Amino acid sequence: MSSAGPQLKPEVLGELSSRDPLQHLLHALNQPLTGLQCSLELAAAGPRRADQYLQTVRDGLALTSRMRDLVNAMREIVDLQSHRRQKTCLCQLDQLVRETAADLLPVAEQKKVRVCTKADAALPVVGERAHLEGLMFRLLESAVTLARKGSDLHVTAAVEQGRARVDVSWDEQPLPERSPMSRAEMSLLIAETGWRQAAAEWVRSRIEGAQTCTIRMCLAPEPSTCQEERSK
Repeated sequence: MSSAGPQLKPEVLGELSSRDPLQHLLHALNQPLTGLQCSLELAAAGPRRADQYLQTVRDGLALTSRMRDLVNAMREIVDLQSHRRQKTCLCQLDQLVRETAADLLPVAEQKKVRVCTKADAALPVVGERAHLEGLMFRLLESAVTLARKGSDLHVTAAVEQGRARVDVSWDEQPLPERSPMSRAEMSLLIAETGWRQAAAEWVRSRIEGAQTCTIRMCLAPEPSTCQEERSK
């Protein structure tokens, strides 16, 4: 029994990308749940050696741990989907990109991933600053974790037809070394939910072993002061 999780074939990523993040996690939850049930059914089918029972327990613990990770990710997504913005103000998205990339440099260097950042244009957007900071960090941290060792992680921020656009691109690790539903992938799904909740357009694509996450947000028409948004 393996706890590595569902191994999705590369060609189905485009199909799954149209799903809601919560659907991704529910789909992934089915594999360890089914594996745990099969393992317990085999253990109860008849007498087995002590070492076989011990292995069943170990496999069950591994599968249970994986299910717990998936359930925790689902809980975070549900929390984000019910999030109501408490305080919005003018935020410089390009500044968030530069600061977050700089904060993650030690992690990237340890993994031997080169972070190449280009964020020269001013990108004022309206949002809850602390919320956007957390989402940017989660996105870039996930990308660094998922990037192939020794590769480049490209982060660009620019203006596109009156909107702010941020692209995060990285080369994937070889499939045997990673699970498409690893903790980093779960974190990326949580980031997707958060950005959508922050009124951003999110697009994730994969071409020949390279993945790109694109965020688009409306530029703020003019400087504004922070204001309270009361939920109706």
